Amino acid sequence: MKLIYGTSNKGKLQEIKDFFKNNKIDAEILSLKDINFNEEIEENGKTFEENSLIKAKAIKEFCNRNGINEIIITDDAGLCVDALGGRPGVYSARYAGDHAPQELTINKLLNEMKDVPEEKRSARMVCVLTAILKDGEKIVARGETKGRIAKEPGPMGKLTYGPIFISDEFGKVMNELTPEQLKHTHREKALIELLEKLEN
Repeated sequence: MKLIYGTSNKGKLQEIKDFFKNNKIDAEILSLKDINFNEEIEENGKTFEENSLIKAKAIKEFCNRNGINEIIITDDAGLCVDALGGRPGVYSARYAGDHAPQELTINKLLNEMKDVPEEKRSARMVCVLTAILKDGEKIVARGETKGRIAKEPGPMGKLTYGPIFISDEFGKVMNELTPEQLKHTHREKALIELLEKLEN
């Protein structure tokens, strides 16, 4: 099986390749760089589902113009904080401005949450995947990791909100999870659901 995953991020691409390998699925996974896709995609959807579909359609149109016909998979992911009415949500990547440093993003969120008590700091990480098959059929899958927002950040780096999102399942921030524990997060849950749907 050959598929195009809608990213140019080496880390994310490796994560997807590892997932397929660990699940013993023989797949050649191409990035956007591999197909020379460098167009800007305006993600103006109001939900993760809408943004994921916008990306998938844009890549599909590019592939159609260039004689490429492979399975396309795109994602949209973010953090939804209950005390903030679901924000930052679909704006997670640009919550503190486009290309804002991680520290600025983290500090903005913690500042907004400074008066929120422990019992009301619930949140969830969400990942929505959209696949467009060779015949144009669309498949959507969603995964969620439930947790809460820490009062102080843990180790920086890795996932943008990884220093302050405490997973309910493991009781520590995402950036402290082992590679094995990270297999149980929102992206992996969405990937598992997507694979089940693809097999059916």
